[in-house]
Amino acid sequence: MKKSHEIKVRIRYSETDQMGVVYHGNYAQFLEMGRVEWLRNLGISYRSMEENGIMLPVISLNLKFVKSAKYDDLLSVKTTLSKRPSVKIEFEYEISNQNDEIITTGNTTLAFINMKTKRPMKCPDYLLEKIEKEAL
Repeated sequence: MKKSHEIKVRIRYSETDQMGVVYHGNYAQFLEMGRVEWLRNLGISYRSMEENGIMLPVISLNLKFVKSAKYDDLLSVKTTLSKRPSVKIEFEYEISNQNDEIITTGNTTLAFINMKTKRPMKCPDYLLEKIEKEAL
C-alpha cells in the first residue's frame, strides 16, 4: 500500500530565519499541506471529515534535516501512506528542492478521534474503501 501524492511549495521570505534558511518549525506546515492534498486527491477533505464528526490530530512527528532550504526555493513535498489505516494513519514524506536533492525526510502519525466522545475510533469505512481502490 504505497499511495503517494506530490505538491510544490515556493519558500517565502517570511519562512526563513536570520541565517537565510527555512526555519525548522515551518516544515510541520509543509507536511500538513502534503497530507491535506493527499486526502483531497482521494476526493476527501479535512473539512468533510470534521463535518462528519472526525478529527485527525497529529500524535507523532519526526523530521530528519539533510540540507537547508532557502528563500525562493521551489520544494516538492511527496506524501506517501505508510500502511493501511486502523485507529491511526501514518504518512512518510520526502521534501526535495528544485535540483531534485532530498533536503528533508519525515513521518507523521495521526489518530482518528470521534469529535463527540473525544475518543479514538477506527478509520471510517468510506476512507478505507477509497484508499484501497486508489492505492492498489
